[in-house]
Amino acid sequence: MYEIRIHGRGGQGAVLASAILAQAFVDEGRFAVAIPSFGFERRGAPVSACLRMDAREIRALTNIYYPDCVICVDPTLPRMVDIFAGIKPGGTLVQASGKSAAAIDHPADLATLGLCDAMGIALAIFGRPITNSIMLGAFARTTGLVSLAALIGALEAAEFRDAGLEQNRRALERGYAKTEVVALAPEFVAPAFVS
Repeated sequence: MYEIRIHGRGGQGAVLASAILAQAFVDEGRFAVAIPSFGFERRGAPVSACLRMDAREIRALTNIYYPDCVICVDPTLPRMVDIFAGIKPGGTLVQASGKSAAAIDHPADLATLGLCDAMGIALAIFGRPITNSIMLGAFARTTGLVSLAALIGALEAAEFRDAGLEQNRRALERGYAKTEVVALAPEFVAPAFVS
């Protein structure tokens, strides 16, 4: 089983991102379950969403405390939330940031880092800091666990209140194209997910 925790702020679409990613996994023939976790339900407050993916049916519906991957859709969030709590040795971080890999704080046993200037892309496409679809593209590029085509299909199945499908498709594709993937500690690389 592969477990993902998404960290963001209210209004950035972290919960919607987990649902879209789960749908993309299902469309590619895997089992997936998305579990939202809201806390304070207000714009700008820290929120998280959890997602499990496996080749077999999933029965666990609890929050994820020991993720294989953390996706952080807001570059300022690590200053106020411990996004690395419980991350497994050999884990992956997909971080929204315009900084270089050397400037990103992370656990010493983190194996893979995906960096994407999601805020810059979001402001260019949406005119607002809505980074969820961008970071889904960054996740696909960083991990290779889901195809861009499956994510686009899941986007088409989702309902958007604020931004249209075409903008989100462009954001997803740009997030994929503009993500830098850095291998940090190859001795800690976790076993690859086998479907």
